[in-house]
Amino acid sequence: MKNRTLKRLIYCFPLFILFITTASFIEEKPVKPDTTESNRFKLKTIVVDAGHGGRRAGAAGSFSLEKDVTLAIAFKLQKAIQRELKDIKVVMTRTNGEDVDWQKRSDIANAAKGNLFISIHCNSLPDKIETVRGKRTRVPDRSGKGVLILVYGFHRTKEEEKAIRENLMDEKDASEMNSAFDPNDPTSTILLNAYKNKYRKQSIRFADLVNKEFVETDGRHSNGVIEQGVLVLCHSAMPSILVETGFINNPDDEKYLNSEEGQEEIVNSIVRAIIKYRKENE
Repeated sequence: MKNRTLKRLIYCFPLFILFITTASFIEEKPVKPDTTESNRFKLKTIVVDAGHGGRRAGAAGSFSLEKDVTLAIAFKLQKAIQRELKDIKVVMTRTNGEDVDWQKRSDIANAAKGNLFISIHCNSLPDKIETVRGKRTRVPDRSGKGVLILVYGFHRTKEEEKAIRENLMDEKDASEMNSAFDPNDPTSTILLNAYKNKYRKQSIRFADLVNKEFVETDGRHSNGVIEQGVLVLCHSAMPSILVETGFINNPDDEKYLNSEEGQEEIVNSIVRAIIKYRKENE
């Protein structure tokens, strides 16, 4: 019995040696790294748009104009983003008192390949008609107050589609893409719809985050998030919002909008929303 066991060990030993020798020369293939991380969305460029300018001064209060307030807030927002989010590039559509055409603002945003578009504005209510001493007269309506966030409406989808097509291509290929685009091609339609739905969903989500910061952190009154056919939003091929920072023709809101404290609060709320938005998407 012992001899049989010994013989088996002798016969198996060369096979064992052969296995060890062969295995030691097998090429070890490196594990492929997970590419999911590198393919994720990265927030690289934010476009900040100071509403109005030049002769288009926008809404007016008792001592200030919308174009001046929006530019001051936009500059503060630029500096705050650069301070808190150092790896993000900030592109301004307006850097002085001159006006910039609405389409030009979108062109600047698209050329910069922006990932987020934030347009800063001030709100105002039109005059109301009242009867004073039996005579109908126009009276300033200063009852409006608080913030309002706008996202673009679906009724301007054709303009948005054009902006998306152009932004997906290099400038030299944009005209070719537009001429070659076939609206009856299912592939083209699916691609455009995917981008439209993504941008709209992200616009609404970011608007909700900004609105929540205004209400819950700053304690401001909000008129909500609504959709509107704003040209500068639907022509910008990226998630876009327009922030009505307050009613400039309301005495209390006007003081707030022109104060350092008020402008800092507005800016800080937007930056906090950007940080949360970035975490969700990245």
